[in-house]
Amino acid sequence: MKRDAVLTERQQKWFATVEANFEKATGRPVAVWVEILKGCPETRPKAQAAWLKATHGIGANHAAHILNAARPEEAMGWDDAEALRAALWAEPRSLAILEAIERAAAGVDGVISGQRKGYTAFSRAVQFAATRPLKGGKALLGLKLEPSASPRLSEAVRRESWSERLTAVVELDGPGAVNDEIARLFAAAAKNG
Repeated sequence: MKRDAVLTERQQKWFATVEANFEKATGRPVAVWVEILKGCPETRPKAQAAWLKATHGIGANHAAHILNAARPEEAMGWDDAEALRAALWAEPRSLAILEAIERAAAGVDGVISGQRKGYTAFSRAVQFAATRPLKGGKALLGLKLEPSASPRLSEAVRRESWSERLTAVVELDGPGAVNDEIARLFAAAAKNG
């Protein structure tokens, strides 16, 4: 699946801008950064990204771009949404929750679902919801809503890798937990996106 198929127009423009301005923003072309990365004492991608930041001031988005260029055979990137999904949602009960959320999303106009390494995102103009599996066959759903919108919602207190705009979360313990109330909250959050 092509990256553009899972991104909103705004997200596509953002990625194009990052790529077009990469050398200007980082001071070097990607190929030079790949050579610099060879001198990194770390071997794990997350540790290498931290090294790029600590040693060279490279932010997370640029570091990810460098790491993908340095490890193309390992990069499970945006262009391989199916592989990202299969790796993240390997537990059948969690996958069933994701599928229930996707059915709720299908009832909302203009929703684009995009698979990331650590979560599944839902966007219109901007991301308004995301979900990730939890241990024990559960899932966490983050929404761009005030937690007071429903007694089922809690304030997002843990820093997630998805958008900081998703300020309310709900833990779902099975596909049946994605009921009419969750569908209503999902649709309300979509109006914010």
